[in-house]
Amino acid sequence: MADLAVGDVVAEAAFHLTRESLVRYAGASGDFNPIHYRDDVAASVGLPGVLAHGMLTMGVAVQPVVDWAGGAEHIVDYQVRFTRPVVVDPVEGATLGVVATVGALPTDADPGVVRIDLAVTAAGRTVLGKAQVRVRLA
Repeated sequence: MADLAVGDVVAEAAFHLTRESLVRYAGASGDFNPIHYRDDVAASVGLPGVLAHGMLTMGVAVQPVVDWAGGAEHIVDYQVRFTRPVVVDPVEGATLGVVATVGALPTDADPGVVRIDLAVTAAGRTVLGKAQVRVRLA
């Protein structure tokens, strides 16, 4: 990790989400909002379909960085802006694409910590904006 440069891609991954993924996440998180499993409710509030939970999307997106860093204990901070919902089709599901790039190298003010910027997309559109992970290098 010592030879990192701004712009280096450190991880890439694709994650397929299904309606079953949403049910499992709802059970684990306790978030049973029906927009995450009922098409009729999602439509009644003006949504284009059943949506993946925001925290599920956020959690899945950071996983390639956790793996690259060698474990969650190396994550110092993680922040995102939710820019678009992830619509999970009942048949096709949805695929999240994640590309993790070095955004900033350690500084005197923050020694040993690198900023990783995430590009997270679904259906060809960005779903998380300003997704940044600060990682303490081992």
